[in-house]
Amino acid sequence: MLRRDLLKAALASSAGALALAPVGAADAGNELESMAAELTKDLYANDGLVLPLPTIPTVSDLAKGRDRTLALGGGGEYYLAWYCGFFHGLYHQGLDMNALSEMVVGTSAGAYMGSSLTSGHFLRLRSEFEFFGHFPSLFAKLTPLSSSNASQQRAVKLSAAAKDGEISTLQAIGRAALAADNRVNGDAVSPRLIWMLTGDSRTDWPVAKIYASSIDCYTGERLIVSQTVARASGISLARGAAASSSLPGVIGPTLLGQRYAMDGAICSNAAHVDVVAGSKRAIVITITDGLTPPFYTGVPHRHADNIKQVEATGTKVLWIIANPPTAISLLDPRQIEPALRNGYERAKTEAPKIKSFWG
Repeated sequence: MLRRDLLKAALASSAGALALAPVGAADAGNELESMAAELTKDLYANDGLVLPLPTIPTVSDLAKGRDRTLALGGGGEYYLAWYCGFFHGLYHQGLDMNALSEMVVGTSAGAYMGSSLTSGHFLRLRSEFEFFGHFPSLFAKLTPLSSSNASQQRAVKLSAAAKDGEISTLQAIGRAALAADNRVNGDAVSPRLIWMLTGDSRTDWPVAKIYASSIDCYTGERLIVSQTVARASGISLARGAAASSSLPGVIGPTLLGQRYAMDGAICSNAAHVDVVAGSKRAIVITITDGLTPPFYTGVPHRHADNIKQVEATGTKVLWIIANPPTAISLLDPRQIEPALRNGYERAKTEAPKIKSFWG
């Protein structure tokens, strides 16, 4: 059936459903929606997790007065492996990014990398594993993915079909994420990655300078977990990173306090660069420019526009784009070894720029 025929059929089905709806059903639905919004406001107002996305250039209270800040975007297993190679390479170039940064905002793969980096466990990984020997095969074994079931396909396809980052769009994706049976992946993959990358961060949020982003599946709101909020709500750093990486239809969602959260990259500000606005010098690292494939979701990633808003607050920005091959799957474990090597080689190019920018 052609796409236009499918659309006609869907519209006809919707019209029929509306015609059969009891009189007053729409009003009742609106009343429940209003009640739900009020309940959410009343019950969750003090958990400190929601940080609304600004619509104009705005200095972040979290970044104000800081000098060197780092925003790490998301991009699946490929990007996590690229990050590992990249930061490993930067160490070899004499750059300890954990020691240099005053604040790190991590999203999805960037949340895992930021958590590993700031908690000190990345140094352990560098000493315990041969990065281009045993490490790639171990990484691949820890991130196997099965064939998607029907509930997973629904979430994945809705995310891919999204055309904007409106709250209603994120709520639709979040509802599908909540209803997806990800046990075959989520119950195995997340704990394994947590063990490897964050170690004892499974019980606490040990470092104040790491912040993890995610999206509330129910409300569509942006969530930012800080150490203060995490300790008040009993959220570990490992759980915050897992929530930020809970890709709809693949892994999670993950419970943060009393909110189920999905991947922070399911957002129009996918690297959440506004959180570092107002710092003196910010390094932003994203997998693509947001316009070039491979794509993580259909929600548009307007990195350039987001960075311009940050710069408008007076923050100087060094933007590094990984630029992976356009035809790859970001969730393919076979891409881990080449991603590690690409990241490591890229560090040789970017290290002088970083030294100059943060020097």
